[in-house]
Amino acid sequence: MDQALDFTTAPPRKHVAVREYVRDLIHGLPAGSPAPSERELVQRFGVARMTVRQAIEALVAEGLLDRIPGKGTFVSEPRTRVGELRSFTDEMSSRGLLAESQTLVARLEKAGPGVARALTISEGDAVIRWQRLRRADGETMCIENAYLSEVLLPGFLQAALPVSLYAELEDRGLRPTWAEDSVSAAIATAEESDLLGIAAGSPVLRVARRAFMDDKAVEVSRSTYRADRFTLWVQFAAH
Repeated sequence: MDQALDFTTAPPRKHVAVREYVRDLIHGLPAGSPAPSERELVQRFGVARMTVRQAIEALVAEGLLDRIPGKGTFVSEPRTRVGELRSFTDEMSSRGLLAESQTLVARLEKAGPGVARALTISEGDAVIRWQRLRRADGETMCIENAYLSEVLLPGFLQAALPVSLYAELEDRGLRPTWAEDSVSAAIATAEESDLLGIAAGSPVLRVARRAFMDDKAVEVSRSTYRADRFTLWVQFAAH
């Protein structure tokens, strides 16, 4: 006799239910906001404390929460995952934050030797230099200097500057498909300290990027991030 098969989806494991509840709860909250305590979650779900800890540790591993001994668990600062090519706007949006920009410089310049090599153009060719102060929900995050070939982006400076550079590149069929970043620690200059709103001599992260669409270099950028508000998160996997 044939028996009917039950295709009903099994309920999620207890720690998964707790994890997803907390994930939804903290989505869009500013960094530093407190996460629900273990006691609250134990009482809400009627599960063991170990189950709650497993759920919280999973979110810590994802970079969404930070544990501070003696104080509690809090929403973490935005982190950039190595291996994912995202614009600043995309990265902030993924964290539930609103990316904002203040243009400091937007003009044509002659490519110096370093920029020319990076963009595979000739020294002295016209390049667009776009320097911006980048913010997330009103909080200053970084100073970004982007260099773009004027030949690839005719009329860029004559129109209203876009909110997102990568969205503009996509509209022109030039969205980067891969990039190489160089990251280093440094001490902020006096000018950087003033723009970023940090004390003179504070640590910063410098990120130099060369972005490509297939084999064509479309953007060279040099960004300086506040070290106290931005974390570079690297995830490894065993082969």
